[in-house]
Amino acid sequence: MADLELFIGNKNYSSWSFRPWIALTHKEVPFRETLVPFDFDNGNPNFEAFSPSRKVPVLKDGDLTVWDSLAILEYVAELYPEAGFWPKDRSDRARARAISAEMHSGFSDLRGACPMNMRRPSETLQVNAAVKADVARIVDIWQECLDRSGGPFLFGDFAIADAMYAPVVSRFSTYQLSDAPAVAAYGAAMTDTSAWQAWQAEAVKEPWTVAVDEV
Repeated sequence: MADLELFIGNKNYSSWSFRPWIALTHKEVPFRETLVPFDFDNGNPNFEAFSPSRKVPVLKDGDLTVWDSLAILEYVAELYPEAGFWPKDRSDRARARAISAEMHSGFSDLRGACPMNMRRPSETLQVNAAVKADVARIVDIWQECLDRSGGPFLFGDFAIADAMYAPVVSRFSTYQLSDAPAVAAYGAAMTDTSAWQAWQAEAVKEPWTVAVDEV
């Protein structure tokens, strides 16, 4: 039996923490949550005690330490193959891994201009052409996946790809970045999950403010 402890940062801001947390919670994988807030612009020096990268999230399973959101999700998918963290179909798995990797390594303009901030009132943010290009690419990904699968999630059932794009759902809503029907449908499916609602309820109550993420 795995003994999982997930170290996360602020729920209001930490998009990388949100990814494994929502996946494990939605899939009902048992784990202990340890929240260590980053109330410094560059994180928190206390991360060094548990994180080789001095970043969050980090997953501990006994003596094993796994850092980086996607690596954590891959590890848990191997621990719980019956939970369906990846699609069953091989072609769908390949597509899910491709768009997850694209999210993991890309969309830097969107990330920089539109930090995840669940407390921020929803209102339109004027963004530059590079951010608009990121938004357009994401909308295309969502539309293609939903057309193939029929929804409600990108590959039918909730999977790692959905966890990887969860913070983007929040960003699109907060900054009103797209009115595409696929964005509305997918956003509703994600925000209707009990896992999302539990995270958000705690995020908006947090006392910490990180100035660099207050756009």
